[in-house]
Amino acid sequence: MASTSDFRNGLTIEFNGQIYTIVQFQHVKPGKGAAFVRTKMKNVKTGKVLENTFNAGVKVDVVRIERRPYQYLYKDEMGFNFMHTETFEQISLAPEMIENSDLMKEGQLIEVNFHADTETPLTAELPPFVELVISQTIPGEKGNTASSTAMKPATLETGAEIMVPLFINEEDIIKVDTRDRSYSERVKK
Repeated sequence: MASTSDFRNGLTIEFNGQIYTIVQFQHVKPGKGAAFVRTKMKNVKTGKVLENTFNAGVKVDVVRIERRPYQYLYKDEMGFNFMHTETFEQISLAPEMIENSDLMKEGQLIEVNFHADTETPLTAELPPFVELVISQTIPGEKGNTASSTAMKPATLETGAEIMVPLFINEEDIIKVDTRDRSYSERVKK
């Protein structure tokens, strides 16, 4: 148990039967009335942000979250299968637990967040950037742009589709930002 005086960014708590991480908080002591704490909390499973006000001194349940390294092995009818990189234990995760799962390729290292007390996986996070090969795209033509930021669709080796600049060709290796699925840069071979 913790109170509102223990709040800090990144603290994970249980609130209304859900697990939230505190993104932002502010202790407020008005001139009149009792003090309170305004918070912005992100739901660990859904990613939705919730704003809530706690009275000062309210007790909350703190949840321990552990981040463990896993390697992506393959996908089957059960979901995505991963192996712990140190213990070689294998787990299977449902597709909805992994944001932008179509950017994962076999052998990819990810972090899986576990509820430490119940040993249940909550979410899986890809690294911020992944390097992937362009498997299909249309050739870019000179002169057909009105600006320098012209983009075209491209299919990656994992089957995911993103927008890339016109100078990118098939078989090029690019770096993709997994947070917003955007092109970052071309990787030299």
